[in-house]
Amino acid sequence: MSEETTARPERTERSERPERPQYRGNGPRKRRPFQRRKVCRFCADKDLVIDYKDPRVLRSFITERGKIVPRRISGNCSKHQREITEAIKRARNIALIPIASTHVVA
Repeated sequence: MSEETTARPERTERSERPERPQYRGNGPRKRRPFQRRKVCRFCADKDLVIDYKDPRVLRSFITERGKIVPRRISGNCSKHQREITEAIKRARNIALIPIASTHVVA
């Protein structure tokens, strides 16, 4: 074999590559305004209890379609979000809360 067949094409160095712009958009980059961190309702008020037998408290953590509201939207801490999720599922199981929006509560 000759040297010509085994020779590899030259690679370009990273420094030789043209740099891509960091932002690909139209106009200046928009910054989000500062938003206050949501506080866990149950950590702030120690008297408020998560109970599957109390559907009024649990309704604020369920959407109109029957989905459980995520932690980043509700503002709960992870401990209380897990408790809320478990309480909602228990309340659904014994029909205190509707499973979906099409279900009617008697």
